[in-house]
Amino acid sequence: MFVSRFLAIWSLGLLVPAPLHARGPIPGRAIGKDTAPAEPRITFNSVHVDGPYIAMTFDDGPSAKLTPKLLDLLATHHIKATFFVIGENVAEHPEIVARATREGHEIGNHSWSHPNFGKMSDDAVRRDLQKTDDAIRSATGTRPTLMRPPYGSITARQKKWINEEFGYRIILWNVDPLDWKRPGPAAVCNRILKATQPGSIVLSHDIHPGTIAAMAPTLDQLEAKGFKFVTVSELIALARPEMPKSPPDKRANVPLASGAPLLTSKVVLAAPHQ
Repeated sequence: MFVSRFLAIWSLGLLVPAPLHARGPIPGRAIGKDTAPAEPRITFNSVHVDGPYIAMTFDDGPSAKLTPKLLDLLATHHIKATFFVIGENVAEHPEIVARATREGHEIGNHSWSHPNFGKMSDDAVRRDLQKTDDAIRSATGTRPTLMRPPYGSITARQKKWINEEFGYRIILWNVDPLDWKRPGPAAVCNRILKATQPGSIVLSHDIHPGTIAAMAPTLDQLEAKGFKFVTVSELIALARPEMPKSPPDKRANVPLASGAPLLTSKVVLAAPHQ
């Protein structure tokens, strides 16, 4: 009797699962670290997109003579662009900014008189942005949601408080034809065509005659390449997360064992990418 009971208890013990601490970590769960949510991105010089989408941007206007010509061209192509305007020019020509808004273009804050924000006090930057914000709202009926610092000069700290106080996204660029140096329409066109990729934010200025002359062939050739034009905010809305690049599989260079079937090797090599 005693022996039979002992054997019964011993056999049941074999069925008890191993204690949890003897198992490995739960896949996908960090150990000893709290996972903090990623902070929203506030600065953009390009956007990762699934598709041939780009944003054309024009700074320093509006120009009484040149911006209407550009708006005519954009209307012919059914293209929507983003204009980063100077406040004092908006105050002088509000009707041009109002037209751009009516025709579906986006308006961004580019300061009142093009100072260097990186060398200014917070109060001075705040007054400058607010004055321009007010001028844009007066001309269009809406506040801007984007800001481009003159010269691209801005500190990380300034970006943070400007975003917190004004709600602006800070927009830079990754295509710069240096049209402000007035190299000629052909150079402006060629530089844009050479550098533009899906997700690009293209910088140019609607206050230089050579830039306006360059835009017709530039837009024609960008369209021929299959690019589709959107505003900066639309481009940001199309953003997709970038997939991390997988490290090379070291097993790819390991010779197969003698007699191992080729099909098995294919399955093993594909597993890390699933």
